[in-house]
Amino acid sequence: MFTLTTRVVRRRKRNRKKKIRLVVTFLFIIAIFVGVGFYYASQVYTASYQDLERGEKSDLREEAVDIGKDPISILLLGVEDYSTNGGAGRADTQIVMTLDPETKEMTMTSIPRDTRVELPEEKVGQYAGSHKINATYSLGELSGYGAEKLAVETVEDYLGIPIDTYATVNFEGFIEIVDLLGGVTIDVEEGFWERSSIDYYKIIEFEEGPTKMTGEEALAFVRMRKREDVGISYPRDERQRQFIKASIDQAISAGTIFKVGQISDVVGQNISTNLSPREIYAIQKAFSSDEADTKTINIEGNNERLEDGLFYFVPDEESLENVKDELQDKLNYNDSGESAMKSSNADNPTS
Repeated sequence: MFTLTTRVVRRRKRNRKKKIRLVVTFLFIIAIFVGVGFYYASQVYTASYQDLERGEKSDLREEAVDIGKDPISILLLGVEDYSTNGGAGRADTQIVMTLDPETKEMTMTSIPRDTRVELPEEKVGQYAGSHKINATYSLGELSGYGAEKLAVETVEDYLGIPIDTYATVNFEGFIEIVDLLGGVTIDVEEGFWERSSIDYYKIIEFEEGPTKMTGEEALAFVRMRKREDVGISYPRDERQRQFIKASIDQAISAGTIFKVGQISDVVGQNISTNLSPREIYAIQKAFSSDEADTKTINIEGNNERLEDGLFYFVPDEESLENVKDELQDKLNYNDSGESAMKSSNADNPTS
């Protein structure tokens, strides 16, 4: 049986910001609600709910989607705010998920954190101008426009699709919730190492085989991307999928329901979403199915120094247009503003 070992390496201190790169934002919400049951989930929901103040739908939708029946989009935000004492953090991870309950297909599209976007004065006032997309969350908070609201609307403009819902988790929330779940056990397919996001001088080593991970270790497991050899043979997407499944399995264990008070406290402090418990259950039903298929959609491009002297991610225009077209297709949406959402009664004209 293989075990996880941890060693501490003393090196020259570097002034380097630790970045959170997660797809498991969505996992936390789904897993917790599945694990604690609907009655108890309402307490967690009350603590985490944050409205976008835009009514029942995106401004790009002609009518609201029926979550659990129609294809939907979800923006996942991984926010790093521990260096700012919990205020005006940056959303270093932004992942757009689409989920089609009929086809059981889910897609994940990561938006590079250094993508350049233009923020208008009517939204952010004195902060208007060119910015990296990871700054939209903090600038939304600083300007008073709304952190999640600005992040959602900026992604909508960039990809030309409606963002129906969102979920945000910060650095501390990832670790605390995994620990409250009692850790997660993952069958590591290939050994590698990664630095701890809590202590830069701490190296966490993963050996091949079933491994029970704490929150600190699980974060290192899903975020590793710089070990080029392992990154190719054991990509982050695969590790994230393993973690999602392991967390859902752990969340439905018998002991989780007795931790609802603690979970509610952690969720309220570290997670926000505009999903209701009913919507989360509807998504979970499609997401956890054995028939569910996950696809990754990539925006190709390069990091370049632009006229302001800063480095930005510059997308390949053809690739970006292809991504937009594919996402619109997944949502049955076209950028003229007309939605072609699938109707649950399409095959039943009498209903």
